Amino acid sequence: MSNYVKDLIADVKAKNPAQPEFHQAVEEVAESIAIVLDRHPEYRAAKVLERIIEPERVITFRVSWVDDQGEVNINRGYRIEMNSAIGPYKGGLRFHPSVNLGILKFLAFEQVFKNSLTTLPMGGGKGGSDFDPKGKSDLKIMRFCQAFMSELFRHIGPNTDVPAGDIGVGGREIGYLFGQYKKLRNEFTGVLTGKGLNWGGSLIRPEATGYGSVYFAAEMLASKGKTLDRKICLVSGSGNVAQYTVEKINQLGGRVVTLSDSNGYIYDEEGINQEKLAFIMDIKNVRRGRIKEYTDKYKYAVYTPFDSKLDYNPLWNHKADCAFPSATQNEINGKDAQNLLRNGVTVVSEGANMPTTIEGVKIFLDAKILYGPGKAANAGGVAVSGLEMTQNSMRLPWSREEVDNRLRMIMKDIHSTCVQMADRFGTPGNYVNGANIGGFLKVADAMIDQGVV
Repeated sequence: MSNYVKDLIADVKAKNPAQPEFHQAVEEVAESIAIVLDRHPEYRAAKVLERIIEPERVITFRVSWVDDQGEVNINRGYRIEMNSAIGPYKGGLRFHPSVNLGILKFLAFEQVFKNSLTTLPMGGGKGGSDFDPKGKSDLKIMRFCQAFMSELFRHIGPNTDVPAGDIGVGGREIGYLFGQYKKLRNEFTGVLTGKGLNWGGSLIRPEATGYGSVYFAAEMLASKGKTLDRKICLVSGSGNVAQYTVEKINQLGGRVVTLSDSNGYIYDEEGINQEKLAFIMDIKNVRRGRIKEYTDKYKYAVYTPFDSKLDYNPLWNHKADCAFPSATQNEINGKDAQNLLRNGVTVVSEGANMPTTIEGVKIFLDAKILYGPGKAANAGGVAVSGLEMTQNSMRLPWSREEVDNRLRMIMKDIHSTCVQMADRFGTPGNYVNGANIGGFLKVADAMIDQGVV
């Protein structure tokens, strides 16, 4: 690590205490682009990276709402408007008890590079609340969403900041948020993505992140003359990203044997086919139940509750060819990475944001496996959000086939960018460096062009 990067990381930690996820995200990017800054001193002179690290705007606000029992509840709301050099801020809203400033800053920072890689004109942002929608009635969730948007609406707009969904924010929540924005602004605009198909949404948007991570894995394999056909795959999570990751793997001939939620995971050696996936979608999307219910219907599947005392995740300790972490940040640590390699995994494509620790990433890179980092592999979701914005501006919907084809081509272009940038800066095959450098250069050049603002 260069002295410049060491000093930069030390400064970030001093200015942003108790934000370990943000420190981790900055350190990974800074290490990757150190060689770029050495070759292009104009970026260092203009302090481009330092400016990207510092959010353009951080908004925090109180969310007061009344539940079904008439009790007053208080939550905290956030919006991090990180960087708008190449377009309006774009990034999801997360409703989860773990939400805090550090996690949202890490997500917003990652979003800047991810959005840049998509080739679409979108800046980076992220937001959310420590509100937990799990187990709450539709009425409670509607009241919270309306209270949340009653503050957020003054900071967003179709040409300023376009939020989307994330963990805890699906179609239901987007609907309530959009309805309140429309009422407050008295206008129908494409201010949120992930909308319903009847009111401005795009086909393939729910599927996009999962589909995109599989397309990226397929591109990595194709570079070695291989395919996903008959590959055994480990997938974590059981929400939107994981569900459509399974669906696309099935379509390309692979076999998924695991899924999980916060309580535990299932292992089905026969594979989670479309019929079984439909059952999981009913559990998670309709009944909002737990993944353990899968074993009530499919008796031969094994359910393992998570044990917080373990220093590894047993989901990643099965024989397989490919892994698709699709749950949350830092779900693969160093020991998990070693277990994956020992069990034959040669492809990792991240559907979640930063699901692998720094130690785990180094283990994958040292082993020279096909490792697709989240900012590249899971960019399909925000890419189709960008396509939804385009359709909203045109007032024209595209067919499912057209959106899916555009998504596939965007993921192909992202893969090409990662390969080309890794080669250009002397680290062939390193998708982490390729993604970070490719994302950085576009934003950095735009910032140089626009002056110190």
